[in-house]
Amino acid sequence: MNKSELVKALSDEANISLEEATMVVNTFMDSMKDALLQGGRVEIRGFGSFKVKEYGGYAGRNPRTGEKVTVQPKRLPFFRAGKDLKEYLNS
Repeated sequence: MNKSELVKALSDEANISLEEATMVVNTFMDSMKDALLQGGRVEIRGFGSFKVKEYGGYAGRNPRTGEKVTVQPKRLPFFRAGKDLKEYLNS
């Protein structure tokens, strides 16, 4: 499911217009991104949690040329599925 399919499903399920559903989905995603950007954690009970993991820089190697490269430190989003979601998928 992609974002537009989620908007359509919300619109149909809640019996609201596509514009309202788009606003709800965008507001939800923007709020999650802002919380993660500020170093917070987003937890949706029964679904899972999102957090940001920080990785330090390291010396890597270009697999094509064998040339050594420096990989910069980075922050990446990390999702961990909740217990209810795991049970639902494995039932």
